[in-house]
Amino acid sequence: MLSDPLFIVVAVAMLAVLVILMVGVLGFARGGEFNRKHANRIMRWRVGAQAVAIALIVFFVWYRAG
Repeated sequence: MLSDPLFIVVAVAMLAVLVILMVGVLGFARGGEFNRKHANRIMRWRVGAQAVAIALIVFFVWYRAG
């Protein structure tokens, strides 16, 4: 499965969601100026990246099932 390029793209998309989520959670935990300036933007990026990752997962399952 690791040799499948589509699987690698899906894994990278999920890793990107995780990284964005961790940046947002750590920024929220620290608070301060960074959180005030960037919290909403980071969470919007997370939602967008998560939507892309879910679409890729659905496409991967559909493509491999057919």
